[in-house]
Amino acid sequence: MKQITFFLDFISPYAYLAFKALPQALEGLSYNVRYQPVFLGGVLKARQQLGPAEVPGKREWVYRQSQWLAQAQGVRLDLPSGHPFNPLGLLRLAVASDAQGLPNRYVCETLFRHVWEGGQDASDAQRLQKLTEQLAPARDPNGDEVRDQLKAHTDSAIAQGVFGVPSYAVDGKVLWGLDALPMLRACVAGDPWFVDGHWEQAAALPSGLPARKA
Repeated sequence: MKQITFFLDFISPYAYLAFKALPQALEGLSYNVRYQPVFLGGVLKARQQLGPAEVPGKREWVYRQSQWLAQAQGVRLDLPSGHPFNPLGLLRLAVASDAQGLPNRYVCETLFRHVWEGGQDASDAQRLQKLTEQLAPARDPNGDEVRDQLKAHTDSAIAQGVFGVPSYAVDGKVLWGLDALPMLRACVAGDPWFVDGHWEQAAALPSGLPARKA
């Protein structure tokens, strides 16, 4: 049985669509998934990258494409009343729901639906309070233990090579994006491509651009 770590942040529509598509994408294979919440803002800062919603033109494209993909996938996706937003409250609630900070699929689905169904304010304090009462986490989402665990999850993801969400780690390899689900299936299924040197070859390819000055 393959162990998959699914790195997610509820702020990402692509993470939501990948979460919904994952069971069908891996149907018939032997695997186990652990869902690891990470703070995408922290990942992007570590990589010195802007988020897609911070780039004019790209921001609008993300919303258009994610809605189109949702329709094609048969998934409901309503844009929240404001985006991007601060997802830390949702991430901490997810972490607080499990002793190891690894929420189960029900918790993740509840939090994704909070953001991507209904078109409401995803960070509204009253809605977040109702969500907390519904999920009844065993730990205080605003406690230091949970905050530290979310940071540790994010730092761990960065150390493994994660640069965005959704990402999936399996057999020491990190795959990124909704469109990587077929590639993830092949990896889990034991496709020889992943052990024939292609993965390492991509990492060894030299850049044809001059090195940036510090």
